[in-house]
Amino acid sequence: MTASPDPKIWGGPDRPLELVARNVSTRYLAIFVDGILGLVLLPFNVAHLGPSAYGLWALTASVTWFFGVLDLGYGGALVKFIAQYRAWRDRRALNEILSTIAVVFTAIGAICLVVTALLAWHIDALFNIEPEQTQTARYVLLITGTYLSVRFAFAVFGSVVYGFQRYYLNNAVSIAVSLTVAAVNVGVLSAGHGLATLVASTTAVRLLSLGLFTWNAYRVYPGLRVQPSMFRRARLQEVTGFSVYMLVLDWSAKLNYSSDALVIGAMLDTTAVAMWTVGQRLAQFAQHLTNQLNDALFPSVVDSDAAQRQDRLQAILVQGTKLSLALAAPLCLGLIVLADPLIRAWVGPQFSASVLPTQILLTVVLVRVSTASANLILRGAGQHRLLAITNASAAAVNVGLSIALVRPLGLMGVAVGTFVPITVSTAFVLFPAACRRVDLPIGRPLLQAIWPAIWPALVMVALLRLGAPVRPEGLRGVALHLGAGGLVYAGLFLTFAMDAGERRLYWAKLRSLAARQRRAPATG
Repeated sequence: MTASPDPKIWGGPDRPLELVARNVSTRYLAIFVDGILGLVLLPFNVAHLGPSAYGLWALTASVTWFFGVLDLGYGGALVKFIAQYRAWRDRRALNEILSTIAVVFTAIGAICLVVTALLAWHIDALFNIEPEQTQTARYVLLITGTYLSVRFAFAVFGSVVYGFQRYYLNNAVSIAVSLTVAAVNVGVLSAGHGLATLVASTTAVRLLSLGLFTWNAYRVYPGLRVQPSMFRRARLQEVTGFSVYMLVLDWSAKLNYSSDALVIGAMLDTTAVAMWTVGQRLAQFAQHLTNQLNDALFPSVVDSDAAQRQDRLQAILVQGTKLSLALAAPLCLGLIVLADPLIRAWVGPQFSASVLPTQILLTVVLVRVSTASANLILRGAGQHRLLAITNASAAAVNVGLSIALVRPLGLMGVAVGTFVPITVSTAFVLFPAACRRVDLPIGRPLLQAIWPAIWPALVMVALLRLGAPVRPEGLRGVALHLGAGGLVYAGLFLTFAMDAGERRLYWAKLRSLAARQRRAPATG
């Protein structure tokens, strides 16, 4: 049985092109705001806290970051089931699933709080921190862990907004929260307070923001009801069948890209963690900025697989790889070339040890983006088991190599420990598997997608290298060099790397989207 599409229950009608425009544009705006705030606040925080205290903050954040996997994959699976039952207009089933997962998340939040308390009590035994930092580390870990515990209980409301494809609303809240947290950050440190007060103040802002995310959920789904009495074991089994693979992928991602700070904190010191965080922030920013296209393509992969349209899957693999790499190549390679002057101007010459690890991490981002569409094909077209097993294996090798190399090579060893398994697994396992899945010889995407996006970047790098004697001065100088390189890349890519048919196709789609947005009335 399906319910009628009553707007008092299911909210306003969908306008796909308008939703895509709002969702993607606000997502990029959120990434831009976070990137700029991170660029400004990192040196400010290091200057006021000192490298050791800042490294302690980054270390505790890395510890609590792993609590995200305690959702057992239900977070990623929940969005799928929300969209599914919304399409079927089955209000009862949808509310039962939301209520069931809300109960599970509340229990997980309680477990998270207990684990946080245990870690805080033994933190001096787990990591190489100074004795005078122990009490501060405990406070910071407890405050952050408490927030994450509460956030678990509210997580289903954020999933509702994403499942209803109205995540521009949450993007707007995220932007407002980021700006408010930044203002509180500056105010607390300028007033002379320390790390514990800073974390408590910014966490209070984030706790209050959970009410806004909840309000957004009831705006997009007026028929929402979340009640413990609606818990159903059958619904839990239904979601669990899909969430287990999401859990493996989530664990693998966190081990691959978030475990390094823990290894450094355990085997070196908090100052080394601060050095690592500089490169990690730049790599995360580049990854977030260049990976949004693949999120938008996922529904197309699922639809094409269901319709057995190999031609569409082939086009997604080739064009998705080409366009994603066209976004990542100039940014990552430009940052690699300009890493030294950028880091010196950003956080000071005392962080020069961050330059080489930063360059390696940016290379990892380039590898990940170049194979992101291949991973998308595997995840959405029935090869999610291979993807999960491969990523889990790469994560295990990553941690092992990082531990083995951190003593003899320092931060460089940790970066190499990340680069090697990710490159080997994506280039020699996942990318060929995606080509086989869509019945393409591997040479075709290499020649039609990767090489056309890479060679203009190589020309850009050569020009930046030729300009090396004119060393960029300050962040403005680095930005001008990077912008000039980007213009060179764009000109070469649009003029020579894309053929005339591709240019006509994408230009027609952009004009169609702009025309529809002008005609479509705003939706709430």
